[in-house]
Amino acid sequence: MKKWLIALATLSVSACSSTVDTTYYQLPAGSSAAASTSSTLTASSQPMLWVQQVTVPDHLAGNGVVYQTSDVKYVIASQNLWASPLDQQLQQTLVTNLSRALPGRLVSATPLSEQHDTLNVNVTGFQGRYDGKAVISGEWVLQHQGRLIKQPFNLILPQQEDGYDALVRTLAAGWQQQAQQIAQTLTALN
Repeated sequence: MKKWLIALATLSVSACSSTVDTTYYQLPAGSSAAASTSSTLTASSQPMLWVQQVTVPDHLAGNGVVYQTSDVKYVIASQNLWASPLDQQLQQTLVTNLSRALPGRLVSATPLSEQHDTLNVNVTGFQGRYDGKAVISGEWVLQHQGRLIKQPFNLILPQQEDGYDALVRTLAAGWQQQAQQIAQTLTALN
């Protein structure tokens, strides 16, 4: 009985002394050398794009960064968390990246006038994977001058280093790449 109590006391003391740090991640907006001219143009003199929403499935909507451990198994981190909801981060960085890629266009997360293009993005994959790659997948729908354009995307990018920091940077780079592809489509339409 005494040995059991000593073991329990030792276990409880060691459990109290080991603290696990929680780390929070925010997607960085991509950098670009192109200067934005939107601050000098009026809303009526330039085309507008409303990024209406970016949606994510339930397994990505939680606080934890997601890691795929096999073809069918996903782990949601409990100590490596998103600093703000992932769908909000994706929308905010998409607006920033599109604004940089489309300097002659006003890009916003809120509608600014009656006449604007509308972009909706459904992200189905935004996670690290067991083989050292980051996965970004889904589809976007653009409403442009009464026309609907739907485009799927599936990016698989290698991580340069191990760890969550590298994963988040790789995911951010892939998301910026996807913004560039959307910008190219918009540019080709005009």
